[in-house]
Amino acid sequence: MFYQFYELQQAALQPVRAYADALKNICSDPNNPLANTSIARAIAASAELLERSTRRYEKPEFGITWTLVDGKEVAVREEVVWEKPFCRLLHFVRDLPKKRKPDQKVLLVAPMSGHFATLLRGTVKDLLPWADIYITDWTDARKVPLSEGTFDLNDYVDYVIEMLGAIGPGAAVIAVCQPSVPVLAAVSLMSKHGHPALPSSMVLMGGPVDTRRNPTAVNRFAEERDLDWFKNHVIMPVPWPNPGYQRMVYPGFLQLSGFMGMNLDRHLFAHQEFFKHLVRGDGEPAEKHREFYDEYLAVMDLTAEFYLQTIEHVFLNKSLAKGEFMHRDELVEPAAITKVALMTVEGEKDDISGVGQTQAAHDLCVNLPDSLRAHHVQPHVGHYGVFNGSRFRADIAPRIIAFINEHGKRS
Repeated sequence: MFYQFYELQQAALQPVRAYADALKNICSDPNNPLANTSIARAIAASAELLERSTRRYEKPEFGITWTLVDGKEVAVREEVVWEKPFCRLLHFVRDLPKKRKPDQKVLLVAPMSGHFATLLRGTVKDLLPWADIYITDWTDARKVPLSEGTFDLNDYVDYVIEMLGAIGPGAAVIAVCQPSVPVLAAVSLMSKHGHPALPSSMVLMGGPVDTRRNPTAVNRFAEERDLDWFKNHVIMPVPWPNPGYQRMVYPGFLQLSGFMGMNLDRHLFAHQEFFKHLVRGDGEPAEKHREFYDEYLAVMDLTAEFYLQTIEHVFLNKSLAKGEFMHRDELVEPAAITKVALMTVEGEKDDISGVGQTQAAHDLCVNLPDSLRAHHVQPHVGHYGVFNGSRFRADIAPRIIAFINEHGKRS
């Protein structure tokens, strides 16, 4: 009943949001002679805070329409090149000269951990000038009808293999956070079976490959509970009138509550500063706050079977790290990887996937030559900074591009 109560609460707050939005517009309307007074700005700021704090944030757009290639601005458009009920594969098509040598194709596997793939908008922007980017656009489970069947960790691995097949051989695959385990599993299976679309390189970023190393609060929270606890406390049916009515899910709003609770003081301070910026009329920092939280507060539901299998195999049993991870009836063996170059990236201050958890992938790929390996720990960044922000743009992205280009040429 908790999900139903949440939906009823959202519906009940609609008149409040409408009133707050109207009040903000009246108090900030340039035609209002009192709009520039401190009292009017304070009322407008309070109304906007109320409206934003009670709003349900829908899936944002990527909104990437251009990039710089070879120092020149080129147009970018999104194109769906592969689609199944729980994911679309988006291609950011750049308007390049026909005679120009093509860049390395990259499958960017976005995390399915509560946020939409648009969380990697900055990642895409920073890689797009030097690479041909495809990204996994996962579907909100509450919008997938029950008639479309289930989606579990095995399906996730299959989706990755199919998408690499759709892109073609020799691509690079980059997994950000949660996908590190299923992507490593997918490449292991492709290597074992000699798949024709085997990628040339694989980059794992801030992922929980082996959570026994340097465990974080997130890891300890999972380990202190058994699987039944998660089934009984966080799995709920999607309420009517959503398209996925009665599908069992891990609701996005629960995941968001966990995210917010981990750094509650920081979020409260950010909103306090946002109020001050609005009252002072500081437009630029206020807009940056809106942009960040429009993305951060937009969350999606995960299917119960995918969420529970991830908890079981990644956080409780550490199946891949122990050599016990099964894909359907087949043992996943990273030792089969001998030709796919492996790069791991971690953040020094990552409080989600501790330092060493992603690097563990190198220990699993025992038959990979040293010439096909690289590891980087980025100083002074937390989890988000591993794949976004100024340090990613200046330090991490160039390393990734150099790595995938070097091994893409080799293939």
